[in-house]
Amino acid sequence: MERWSNWSGKLTARPAAIRHVKSEADAVAIATEAADAGSTIRSVGTAHSHYPLVPTDGTIVDISGLNGIVSTDTDRRRARVRAGTAIQALGRPLLEVGLGLSNQGDIDTQTLAGATATGTHGTGVALQNFSAAVTGLSIATVDGDLVWASDDENVELWSAARHHLGAFGIVTDIELQLRDAYRLRETGWNATLDETLETLAETVHAHRHFEFFWFPTTDDTVIKATNETSDAAEYPIAAEGRRCGWSHEVLSNSRTWPHSEMEYAIPLDAGPECLATIRDLLRNDFPEMPFPVEYRTLAPDDVWMSVAYERPAVTISLHMDAREDEEPLFRAAEAVFAEFKGRPHWGKVHYLTGAEMASLHPRWDDWWAARDAFDPRGVFLNDALRALRNS
Repeated sequence: MERWSNWSGKLTARPAAIRHVKSEADAVAIATEAADAGSTIRSVGTAHSHYPLVPTDGTIVDISGLNGIVSTDTDRRRARVRAGTAIQALGRPLLEVGLGLSNQGDIDTQTLAGATATGTHGTGVALQNFSAAVTGLSIATVDGDLVWASDDENVELWSAARHHLGAFGIVTDIELQLRDAYRLRETGWNATLDETLETLAETVHAHRHFEFFWFPTTDDTVIKATNETSDAAEYPIAAEGRRCGWSHEVLSNSRTWPHSEMEYAIPLDAGPECLATIRDLLRNDFPEMPFPVEYRTLAPDDVWMSVAYERPAVTISLHMDAREDEEPLFRAAEAVFAEFKGRPHWGKVHYLTGAEMASLHPRWDDWWAARDAFDPRGVFLNDALRALRNS
């Protein structure tokens, strides 16, 4: 029996098999063979999620071999990309044809399939998550088919599967809406949390990208604002907080220490009050918590399972060293997020039941109906997803 673990080492599994996909034909064959054997199938890229979306005692499918750009359409500003392509591998090839991602998170080692499965996002009050940029995707099914769904073909399936959780089939290709290539200049400064909160409502709207890290034990915040610029890119690029370069050179960062993370999306206007409540929680109950709390913004979208579905959001993230027990802190923080109708990030730790998740996602039943119709035997559901489906 194989052994699998996620990036931090906190999640582990003993799958019956780990299969490596190198082509669409591979994906179809693996899907049908595993299903015929009665095995659950879960796909994995770089295993960066903290929520147990991948663990199974069935078959884990590694899609990292499915990589590269298939085609670009500069007139429509779109590209079709293999699903296992790392985000960091897109920047230079897209730039060469004058295109770029509209936004991305700071972790660019994730695969495109993983980022769209979980609704990964960057920051920016007018910028949406990765799933919102999906205009089409190809899915290998257990019936031996390769199904294409897009904004003009199999639209109902596309509406659900662009935020797919790996629960429809093995995603092989993804088409993205892009924009013209652009450069960014990054600035950074420090302040206390009170100083940051006093001007926060104005500051988040004053910059294309805005985020800050608050350090609970010192009450200091490290603030970063990033805006488009016509300035020439600077090489070598400076350290984080002082960079100027093409978008993919500035938006990514290195976050190498193994950790667990909880992130909730709060309605935009409630963000400052929610963070102040989290501050009270940490000061009173977890005064020695050494890791920073991250605050970002996210534009509303129409993606059914998105944490920003039809509402602008602030995302607040808490981190813990992977060697420590995060549950006491995370459960206490989750109770605070619940007061503000927060929706948990699909790739981060949460403890909600399916009924609780359904109350937060207006299209919950629609998504599950589309998923169940596409995979009626539940081949692409593991225990964690089945629990959400049935509770």
